[in-house]
Formats: sequence, C-alpha cells, structure tokens
Amino acid sequence: EVQLVESGGGLVQAGGSLRLSCAASGFTFDDYAIGWFRRAPGKEREGVSCISAKDGRTYYADSVKGRFTISTENPKNTVYLQMNSLKPEDTAVYYCAAPGYCGYEYKYWGQGTQVTVSS
Repeated sequence: EVQLVESGGGLVQAGGSLRLSCAASGFTFDDYAIGWFRRAPGKEREGVSCISAKDGRTYYADSVKGRFTISTENPKNTVYLQMNSLKPEDTAVYYCAAPGYCGYEYKYWGQGTQVTVSS
C-alpha cells in the first residue's frame, strides 16, 4: 500500500523559510518521480515542483523558481521541499503525490500540510 505523509508546515512571516517533508512507502522509490502540489483557498490545485528519484531531474513552477528547492534522501524514501523567501501568496495546503512521472497525474496523495505566510 502506497503511503505518503507530509510534515513541516506551519505559520511563518513573509521572507521566512520552511522545509516540508514527504515520507513515502509502498513503492520502489528510486524508480519514480514525486511531486509537490498546493491548493490555496478558492484556487485550483497548482503543481509546485517535481523530482525524479531515479535521475535527480527537478522541475519548478515559475512562481517558485529561485525560492524553492526539491530534494530527496533516497535511503529514507523522503522528499523535501525547502521553501525560502516565502510570500503571502504561498499560503496553501501542500501535498506530495507519487509514484509517477513529472508532468503526469499521480494516483496517490498525502493528507496535506498547511503553510500560512503572514504579511
């Protein structure tokens, strides 16, 4: 059974940083990509970033390029999203999704973690 558990969300002031974690299990981590998504109140879900655990390729939404960094710790089957220079518009529930391929739909999603950035 695939399980994805996010953690690390919270309340931070604009300009601050947070690191989200996604602990994955139930599939061969190294063979797939893992994505981070977010949904802000009243808005559609947005793809934030994606990483291929197999070759390390990363992708970012234009809105977070230069501020967010995605990485993996393969022995622990964990994906991180380091978020720096946070803005109020980054406020959303953040979800990780796997297993899959960057740019494609994912079958399994975590429960989400709330990120709130105050101005």
